[in-house]
Amino acid sequence: MSDAAQPTAAEVRAAAEAVKTALDRHLAAVERRSGEDDPAVYDAFNQLAAAAEAYDELLYDRYDEVTPFEIPGADDTLPPYTGPEEPSALSVLIRRDYAVAEPQRLMAHARRIEAADEESTDMDVSGTVHGALSLLFGEFEPDEIASRNKEFGLEEGDSTLWVTAADDAADPGEWLEAPFEQVDPQSVVCRFDVSAVFDDEFDDDLDDDEEDGDDAGDSAELDEDLAAELDEDGAEDDGPGDTAVPARLEADR
Repeated sequence: MSDAAQPTAAEVRAAAEAVKTALDRHLAAVERRSGEDDPAVYDAFNQLAAAAEAYDELLYDRYDEVTPFEIPGADDTLPPYTGPEEPSALSVLIRRDYAVAEPQRLMAHARRIEAADEESTDMDVSGTVHGALSLLFGEFEPDEIASRNKEFGLEEGDSTLWVTAADDAADPGEWLEAPFEQVDPQSVVCRFDVSAVFDDEFDDDLDDDEEDGDDAGDSAELDEDLAAELDEDGAEDDGPGDTAVPARLEADR
């Protein structure tokens, strides 16, 4: 950067003072917070992040120095809410990612679904991973699949849930062809993200709950059936050098 374009020392000092002011405002908002989702705390957080980012940039441009702050990027935070104050409609947008960790287990479940469907005319759908997935998601609600993913041979990936507000409900069929294209980030009331990059301190508790759940008997039974099937078919299906590679499925609901 040329000397003419560099910020002045006074500008850097002013940016530092702005960070101090934003820190005081954020602390005051936290001390007065009225609940977990207090909008005043949210606004103070955004102001502090913006002030810190501005100071970081000016400090680097002027002195080639950086701060120890990790500034959230534009993709990491939502813009301020500008939707209706009293919305009469809302949309819940959910995305869950899975890896197909155990294809044989998945297809074993699909064969059970297929065998129980007396009206089915196509009895070969469960023979492929994509066919087994269509049977699984056609039989169970997405929330049940999420809670029983390991039983179905799926491994959870990232997930997110956005709640958006609107003045009027969409017309029937209006958005079905492109359900996520017209989402206005400023209409998002709240969002909840789950990712492997976050702290997974609750994993042990969740594993204990799954082992003690009502479906433990069904899962054990399936394990026995699956083991028997693999004993019978394993030699034909897998050569000595074969390696199972998990497939990736992105489920948008």
